[in-house]
Amino acid sequence: MGCEFSKFSACCWGTEQNGPVPEAAINENEEKSDANDLPPFHEYTIDQLRKATSGFAVENIVSEHGEKAPNVVYKGKLENQLRIAVKRFNRSAWPDSRQFLEEARAVGQLRNQRLVNLLGCCCEGEERLLVAEYMPNDTLAKHLFHWETQPMKWAMRLRVALHLAQALEYCTSKGRALYHDLNAYRVLFDDEANPRLSCFGLMKNSRDGKSYSTNLAFTPPEYLRTGRVTPESVTYSFGTLLLDLLSGKHIPPSHALDLIRDRNLQMLTDSCLEGQFSNDEGTELVRLASRCLQSEPRERPNPKSLVTALIPLQKDSEVPSHVLMGIPHSAASFPLSPLGEACLRMDLTAIHEVLEKIGYKDDEGAATELSFQMWTNQMQETLNSKKKGDSAFRNKDFKAAIDTYTQFIDVGTMLSPTIYARRSLAYLMNDMPEEALHDASQAQIISPVWYIASYLQAVALLALGRESEAQVALKEGSALETKKNTN
Repeated sequence: MGCEFSKFSACCWGTEQNGPVPEAAINENEEKSDANDLPPFHEYTIDQLRKATSGFAVENIVSEHGEKAPNVVYKGKLENQLRIAVKRFNRSAWPDSRQFLEEARAVGQLRNQRLVNLLGCCCEGEERLLVAEYMPNDTLAKHLFHWETQPMKWAMRLRVALHLAQALEYCTSKGRALYHDLNAYRVLFDDEANPRLSCFGLMKNSRDGKSYSTNLAFTPPEYLRTGRVTPESVTYSFGTLLLDLLSGKHIPPSHALDLIRDRNLQMLTDSCLEGQFSNDEGTELVRLASRCLQSEPRERPNPKSLVTALIPLQKDSEVPSHVLMGIPHSAASFPLSPLGEACLRMDLTAIHEVLEKIGYKDDEGAATELSFQMWTNQMQETLNSKKKGDSAFRNKDFKAAIDTYTQFIDVGTMLSPTIYARRSLAYLMNDMPEEALHDASQAQIISPVWYIASYLQAVALLALGRESEAQVALKEGSALETKKNTN
C-alpha cells in the first residue's frame, strides 16, 4: 500500500479530534470564479427546450437510469449554440409553481466556476424544468466506481475534494448552505475535466419530501431522526464523498468507521492507489472524513474549515485536470474523417458530393412511412417539389434548390433531416450562413445523432467566424460519425 497509517490513532481519535482545523493564510476560493461570461438567468418556454433537446429525444438522455428515472436529464443545444443540460421533473414534483420559480431564480443568481451553474428554468402548466450548463465528461461516480481506461489518480481525488469544498463554501457565503443528497452522481466534469458540483441539489425539497435518494445507510443520523437537512448534514455527506474518493467504492459510513477504529485501513483504501501517497497524506484525509462523520452535528467542520484543511494536501497542482484524468483536452486536435476534414477546410464541393452519395438513407429513422404514403396518394405536387429540389441540388443550381426545398418544407407533410441538410448546404453555397446554421440545427432536432447535421453546423459557424463553437460542433460530428461506423 502507499500508506500504512502508522500514526492514524493519534491523528483521528486523539484529543484534537473536535478542535478547529487551522485557518489557511490565503483563501484560495477565488472570487474570479464568478463565471461572469455566463448569460444571466433566463425563463425559457417549453417549446424552446423541446426544440433544444430534439423533442426530449431518448438519444439525448444523460441522467442515470435513463427514461426510468423519476426526473430525467437531457442534453441539448440552444439556438445560440450554447450546450445545456435540461432536468425535467415528473408532474407531481413541484405543484406550487411560485415556490419552484422562487427557488430556481434564487439558485440561478449563483455564478461560480466550482458549480454547474443554473442558467434558467421553465414553468408552464404542469411542466417544471431546470436548465444548467452541460458537463461533457461524466460523473464522479462513473470515474470512481465504473472506470474503463484508468482509475482516478490520488492527486485528482484530492482536487475533487477541494473543488467540492470550495463550491460548498461559495454557496454558504451566498446564503445557500443546504445541499440535498450530496453524492458522487452530483459531481460532474466540465470541458477541462475539472470537477463541479451540480446546482440541482441546491433546490429546496419539492413535494416528494426526499432530501436523500441514496440508501439510508448513507444519510446523516440526525436526518433520520428529524427529516430535516442542515448545514451539518451537508458536511456529513461530504464525509461520505471523502470515503468514496479514498476507497474507490461506496462504503457505508458505519462500516468505514469500524475499519478506522480497527485500524484496518488496507480494506478501506483503494488498491489502485498503491504508491501514490504518503502515510501522512492518507492519515489526514481519513482524519478529515472522520470529523465530517461525527455523530454529533456541531462537532463537524464547516465548509471554510474543509477548504483550509484540503489546500495543503493538494498535489501536482500545476498539472491540468484533463491530464490527470487521461481525458483529451477540449482544445486538443482530434482525428477527422475525410468528411470532417472537408468541413474543417469548408470544402463545400466535397460536402455536396457526400450528400449526393448518401441520398436519403439517413432519413430512415425519421418515421417517414406514413408521410411517404401521404405523398404518394394525396400530395403529388409536394412530391414533385422534392424531386425538383433534388434535381437542382444534383445539378448544383443551389438557388433553385433553396426555392423548391422551401416549398416542400412549408407544406409540412414530412420532417426530413436530409432536406434540411441539403438546403443548409445550398444556403452556404449562396453565402447565407445564418440560414444554413438554422437548417443544420433543424436537421439535428429531427435526427439528434446524425453526424451530418453537426458537421454542417460547424461549417456554418466557421463561415460566421464563430471558431470555438465550430470546433465543438466539429468534435460532436466526429464522435457521432465514429459511433455510427463502429456500430
